[in-house]
Amino acid sequence: MMYVESLCHETKENSSPKYDFDSRFYKMPSYIRRAAISEAIGKVSSYKSNLANWKLNPTGKKPTLNNCGYVYPSLYRIGMYNLTDDYSAQIKIYHNNTWNWLFISLRKSDMDYIYHRCNGRKMCAPTLQKRGKEWFLDFPFEEKATLTDTNSLVVGVDLGLNSACTCCIMDSKGTIYGRRFLRLPSETDRLNHAVNRIKKAQQYGNCKMPRLWAKAKGIKDDIAVKTANFIIDTAVMYNADTIVFEHLDLAGKKRGSKKQKLHMWKAKYVQSMVTDKAHRLSMRISHICACGTSRLAFDGSGRVLRGKDADMPTYSLCRFQNGKTYNCDLNASYNIAARYYIREIFKSCSVTDRLDIEAKVPQCSKRSTCTLADLISLNAVLDNILVA
Repeated sequence: MMYVESLCHETKENSSPKYDFDSRFYKMPSYIRRAAISEAIGKVSSYKSNLANWKLNPTGKKPTLNNCGYVYPSLYRIGMYNLTDDYSAQIKIYHNNTWNWLFISLRKSDMDYIYHRCNGRKMCAPTLQKRGKEWFLDFPFEEKATLTDTNSLVVGVDLGLNSACTCCIMDSKGTIYGRRFLRLPSETDRLNHAVNRIKKAQQYGNCKMPRLWAKAKGIKDDIAVKTANFIIDTAVMYNADTIVFEHLDLAGKKRGSKKQKLHMWKAKYVQSMVTDKAHRLSMRISHICACGTSRLAFDGSGRVLRGKDADMPTYSLCRFQNGKTYNCDLNASYNIAARYYIREIFKSCSVTDRLDIEAKVPQCSKRSTCTLADLISLNAVLDNILVA
C-alpha cells in the first residue's frame, strides 16, 4: 500500500513521484485514494491467481483484467458528509475541478423510516452509489446478533420450479411438527405471460425489449421476496433454530426445455434474503447436498417415479416403490432436514464411533443417499448404544 502510494502521491519526503496522479485528481481525500489503491491491488492479485489456475487447467476463456470496479467508498462524517437537518445534508463531491460541498434534500418518507425502524442500530458512514443514470445516498446500519447453538427444531426448505417452496419442521428424532406449502399461481401466470410476450417479440427480429425484460424481472423479484418472507414466517411460527437449504450449483449454461425456467429461478436470491433475515432473528442457515433429495423416497423404499413414468399428469406428485403416492416437494423437504441432522450427529462423534455406527447403518455412510428413514434408523442405533 505505502509503496504504491509513493508512486502516485507527492509529499514533502516524496517530491517527484513516478506518476502524475495528483494533477489529474486534485486534492483527492487520502482515504479515497487509499481505498482505490486497495481495490486495484485486489483486482490485480485476483487476476494473477486466476491466470495461474487457468494455465494449470486451460479450460474456458483466458482470464482478463477487469478495469471497471464499480466501487463506491464511504462518505465519512465531517470530512465528506454532514447531516445539517432531519431532512437535508451536505456531501463533498468533485465538481468544477475542485472538491465542493453540495447541499441535498433527503426524502421525508425515507428519513422517517430510518428514524422509526433503525433507531436502535448503529449508523455507519453512508455511500454515494450510481444505479442506472441516477445517484443514490445509501445509509447502512450495523446490528449485532448472537446465533443460537441449539438444534431442537429445523426447517427443511425445498425451493421448486413449479411451486414456490415447501417447508417441513423436524426435530433430531425425525418427528415432523408441521408442513407448509407456498404456491403463487397468480404471480406465476403473470411471469409466464411476460415471458411469452418476450418470446413473441423476439420472433420479429433481434431487439432488446428492455421494458418487457424489466417487467419479467420485477415479477420474479416479487416472487422471491414473498418466498423469503414465507420461509422466515414459518421458522418464527415454530420457533426453529436452523433453516436448511439445498446447495444449488446453478453455474454454467442451461440446457433443455426448462432452461428458461432455470434462468427465471431466483433460488440463490431467496437464500440470500433468508440468510440476512434469519441472522437478525438469531437463526442459523445450513446447506446440504442436493443430490437425490427429490429422487429418493423418505421411507427408504428407493427411487420414486414421477410424471410419465408413474402415469401421472404432473411432476408435483410421485409414486414410491411400495405404491404410495406422495407430494414430491414435501418428500424432498423431509430428506433435506434429515440429512442435516445426520451430518450434525456424525460431526459430534469420534472416528471410532462413526465407523461403528456406519457398520450398523451403512446407508448413512454416503451422504448423497441419506433419507428420513436413515435418520430414524440412526437414532435407534444411538439409543441402543446409550442403553448398553
